[in-house]
Amino acid sequence: MEYKEFIKEVQCRAHIRPNEAEKAVRATLEVLAQRLFWNEADHLAHELPSEVKSLLHQIRIKEKFDLNEFYRRVSEREGVGIPDATHHARVVASVIKDSVSPGEMEEILSQLPEEYSLDLFSAGVK
Repeated sequence: MEYKEFIKEVQCRAHIRPNEAEKAVRATLEVLAQRLFWNEADHLAHELPSEVKSLLHQIRIKEKFDLNEFYRRVSEREGVGIPDATHHARVVASVIKDSVSPGEMEEILSQLPEEYSLDLFSAGVK
């Protein structure tokens, strides 16, 4: 999937403007990169458009935090309230899930608590 198509998909699913979709993608991927350990962010980056790879590569601080903290951090980075950030992050996660191989999705989910797979990556946003 190309970058413009990725952003357009987020925009359409979230019902937001293109610049808002870009902010949502940036915030979600940066926070996800903080939560993924080992080289998993790098593996994910290889399956996404090249324009978003840098978002995953530039984050070097890795931490464990729960889903509520994930949404709080996305909210802070995106500059929107937690309800909007939660919706946007779920949309971005749905586009990621539809864009990467099943094996890569398994690797991502294996590093995250179950609440991430039950909420963030299963919101079914289309």
